[in-house]
Amino acid sequence: MRYLVCPAAGQNVIGVVPGNGVLSEHFYKDCMKIALFLHQPKCSVESGNGILQALQPYHSFKIFTRWHLDADFFDDVDMVAIPGGIGDANSFDHLLAHNGKRIREFVSRGGKYLGICMGAYWAAKDYFNILDGVEAVQYITRPNTDTRRPHAKALSVTWQGQQEKMYFYDGCALVGDNTKFKTVATYSNNDPMAIIQNNIGLIGCHPESQPSWYNEYHSWMKPHYHGGKHHELLLDFVNDLSNK
Repeated sequence: MRYLVCPAAGQNVIGVVPGNGVLSEHFYKDCMKIALFLHQPKCSVESGNGILQALQPYHSFKIFTRWHLDADFFDDVDMVAIPGGIGDANSFDHLLAHNGKRIREFVSRGGKYLGICMGAYWAAKDYFNILDGVEAVQYITRPNTDTRRPHAKALSVTWQGQQEKMYFYDGCALVGDNTKFKTVATYSNNDPMAIIQNNIGLIGCHPESQPSWYNEYHSWMKPHYHGGKHHELLLDFVNDLSNK
């Protein structure tokens, strides 16, 4: 699939000025403005940077954190993205005390929501409560799971009919009435791993993973790096979501 490059893209987590130094609002038709939430380590810079690397040639970003936002912050936003990290999902009430209600309202108005790992857990009823008939359940607790350990590993998944080894760190299975969502990927036990329900897209594993995750943090996984293929899968997923 071919995508047009968004001319205002080129940001990174350190700064939100485009690479050409010009703040442009003249986006291509398919270019979305994505608001990326970061809070180290729960919604980590590493995961956020992976999302940026996969998507920013085609979509424009701005960054937000747990602090109060300007009243018009979401006015030009098409999608909210919440990445993964390390920690307990129950930190939600603390980290989203200021902005959780505004994100719910954004999604209820039709704004897109992308949740990866922690962001997928937070879509469930105990947190944002934006799903219909779906629970985000810790995969390591599921029947017939192929792992009972939460630690980093390259897990076998099936992504749109193709077998992949995808970075996993205590991610969720998305369990419920599968007539109410599109299943994009499954774990080895056939639990949904990546789904799209209306304007909400959730992924339990980490297609945004970068080489350093394999080479520096978890060197035993080095042979399993995807060479950028999983970034392409994430880009396709986001563009599918953008059309909902």
